[in-house]
Amino acid sequence: MFSFYSKLSSEVYDIDKPVGHSFGDIEYYMDRLKNCNGKILEPATGTGRILIPLLQQGFIVEGFDVSEEMLSICQKNCEENGVSTKLFIDRMESFTSDSKYEAIIVPTGTFLLLFEREESLRALKNFYKHLQNNGKLIIDIHLPDNLSLNDSSERYWELSNGEIITLRYNTVKIDYVKQYSISHGRYEKWKNGRLIQTELEQFPIRWYGVEEFKMILESIGFKDIVISANYEYGKYPTNNEDTLTFEATVKK
Repeated sequence: MFSFYSKLSSEVYDIDKPVGHSFGDIEYYMDRLKNCNGKILEPATGTGRILIPLLQQGFIVEGFDVSEEMLSICQKNCEENGVSTKLFIDRMESFTSDSKYEAIIVPTGTFLLLFEREESLRALKNFYKHLQNNGKLIIDIHLPDNLSLNDSSERYWELSNGEIITLRYNTVKIDYVKQYSISHGRYEKWKNGRLIQTELEQFPIRWYGVEEFKMILESIGFKDIVISANYEYGKYPTNNEDTLTFEATVKK
């Protein structure tokens, strides 16, 4: 049975991408949100890598995730870092809230985990519905890079208690027409040479063309769309390795 961000993969995420670890995105998001005084929402907040630094800087941020394991770690990380906020289990395409947010942020390409087109469109429409007038959506995506069927990778992490977690990923499907790939991951935890825990994960990733994604945002009703590459505001992307950030405004 395949899982998705279950116990081992959530533990690895927290080790590999700890609170405050930045790819340039934390500084960028803080700068783009500096005039934001109202509520901010981070869907798929994970273990709090970006959420917690924003809270520490005085931003009013709420977060949700589909993974109970990720949110459990996020809650623990909030407590350890002296901050608190509203955290809840939900999905990008179907969450509901009485709040209207001044900004919704989806960093690090997390939005691409919605690999079914209709599901991703519902999520963008849901973001639009939950933003106040002049509210902003800031969202990262990335382009496919050297996709190859049966491509594999292996990594491992040594824990402070002597345990080791290993991960092997294999790309098992690439659909160029529907624009997504699926990888299978096998997490294993070892102690004293013995396998003590195993977890199988199915990991889908969707991709969009640069102008395609802009047109989708426009079709939903977003205005004043700015495309940025590698966290340089307004710098148009030049190659498929660039991280793309779209900033779009609601005008109601």
